[in-house]
Order: sequence, then structure tokens, then C-alpha cells
Amino acid sequence: MKNALLLGGTGFVGAHVCEKLVRAGWSVTVATRRAQNAREVQHLPSLTVLEVDVHDASALARAAAGHDAVVNLVAILHGSPAAFNRVHVELPQKIAAACASAGVTQLVHISALGANAQNPAALPSLYLRSKSQGEAVLLASCSQLALTILRPSVIFGAGDKFLNLFASLQKLFPFMPLAGADARFQPVWVEDVATAVVKSLERSAPGVQTLEACGPGVYTLKELVEISAKLAGVNRGRGRPVIGLPNWAGQLQARMMELKPGDPLMSRDNLASMQVPSVATPGMPGLEALGLQPAALEPVARDYLSQGSPWHDLLGVRLRSHFR
Repeated sequence: MKNALLLGGTGFVGAHVCEKLVRAGWSVTVATRRAQNAREVQHLPSLTVLEVDVHDASALARAAAGHDAVVNLVAILHGSPAAFNRVHVELPQKIAAACASAGVTQLVHISALGANAQNPAALPSLYLRSKSQGEAVLLASCSQLALTILRPSVIFGAGDKFLNLFASLQKLFPFMPLAGADARFQPVWVEDVATAVVKSLERSAPGVQTLEACGPGVYTLKELVEISAKLAGVNRGRGRPVIGLPNWAGQLQARMMELKPGDPLMSRDNLASMQVPSVATPGMPGLEALGLQPAALEPVARDYLSQGSPWHDLLGVRLRSHFR
């Protein structure tokens, strides 16, 4: 049985990766600062929870010992330049060193669609620049590994903080003022991303492969917000009016959100990231290169957004037929 060390295994994507790795016959170690964070996956057979600070280089090297593979899912969407650098650049550097010292032969790293390891400075946001710099670090340090870099578009699925969030907001407000309404995405199902991680670990020969993880459909942010409301039964499936904001108003909206405690719903750096379309790059290999046919958004999202809606049994029939 092969052993995988999973960083970020307690998050939305991580839980799915844990389950699929276990089902594929892997022994999985989930590294987390607090064991209680892993309560959703700790019941899985052949899975061990290890309390460790992954940003401590020595502790990370010890954690990597005895493992055949490392999967890095750790990422942030909001933060200071120092925070982005710590998570997206310094951590991959420490992971590369830990793999080298522990004799790890495989590494899967989740990056982001729109990243550009060859020219990070050309990108408009801290998020994309730091993701690109992290890729560059791995490309320079991991020539002896079977390294896979996965670049997903926005990830959806039951429990996501994307479509669920937009649906919830529209249950509260009569209309939706929306910054970045014309930004383009190619959403990918979390189950497909998790399967891609497992498939990537089937490759053991040293070398680098960079894959884009996208679903089959391209949508604007406005279209995604409208779909989320309709599938969730907001306003009896009609949704709410979505009003795209001009850039100055979108910047103001994001600035106001940044002032609230906790992670903002949207930041100015998020808006900057959306200047780069999160869609497949012509000529780049995608999930199909792993033998995967990515799932369409509407049938999957319908199943989890419609749960608990009062119209689900009756009016939902009409809505389901509309999206077929």
C-alpha cells in the first residue's frame, strides 16, 4: 500500500481527495495544525491525522518521511502580500525540500487557472502572482519528482462556498449588485478535481505535467449567480435581478466588504484576479488527458442547491426540465 501525505486535507477539496485516495487503496496521512479540524475525514479507514505545523520546515520534513507522495491543497483567497507569499510561495519551497530529504517521489500541487510560472509579474493580483511564483519554485526544485501541477477554475460541489453563497445571498436581498459581473469562468466539479489528483498519482516516472481542470461550460459571473438562485428555488425559481456594477462601484463594494471582520465575500484582489478569464487555455492539456470527462455544472448543482427548498417536489420538476 502506498502512503500519501496530504496538506490541506481538512478543507472542501481535501475531504473529497481523502475519500478517493482511500478508495484507491492509499494509506493517507492528513497533516493539520489541530486534529479536530479533520473530524470529517478521520473516520476513513487507512487514514491518520497528524498534528503538525506545515509551515515549520523541520516538522514538515519529519512528516514527509515514510511517504511515497505529497499532495498540496493549501491555499488562501484573501490576505496581505506577506500572507500570500507565506502560503503560496514559501510553503511550496518547504514542500520541495521536505520531499527531497524524505525521498518522496511524487508530488501533486493544486495551483490556479490563470497562473503563469514563466511571467508572474504580468498578472494583476496578489493571488495569481503568488500562485505563479509557487509553481516556479516547484519547477526549479522538483526535477527528480513525478510532479503534477493542477490548475482548476472555480470549484463547485455540495458544501461549496461559491454557488451556495450566491444562492443564500439572494434569499436575503431583493436584488444583487454584482462586481465583476462579466468575468468568465469554466467551473469544475470538486469530485472531478479529486479524481484528477488520484489519477495524477498513478504516474510515477520523474517529470512535470501541468494540467488545467475545467468543466465543459463557460459562464460569466452574472450567469452563475442567476443559475444558483434558480436552482435553489429563490423567488420560486425565478431568481433575483442581478445588476452588474461599473468598475468604480465594484471597487467600492469590495473595499466596504474588506472592512468587515473575517474573510470578505469579495476583495479588491479578487476583482483583480477576475481580469484574467478563468477558462481553458487553447492547446493546454485538461482533465481529458487523465481519461476524465468533466461533469456539467447544472445537473450537479441542481441536486445540492435544491435540497430543502419548499418548491423542490412540485415546481422543481418544471425547473429541472428547463435545465435539461
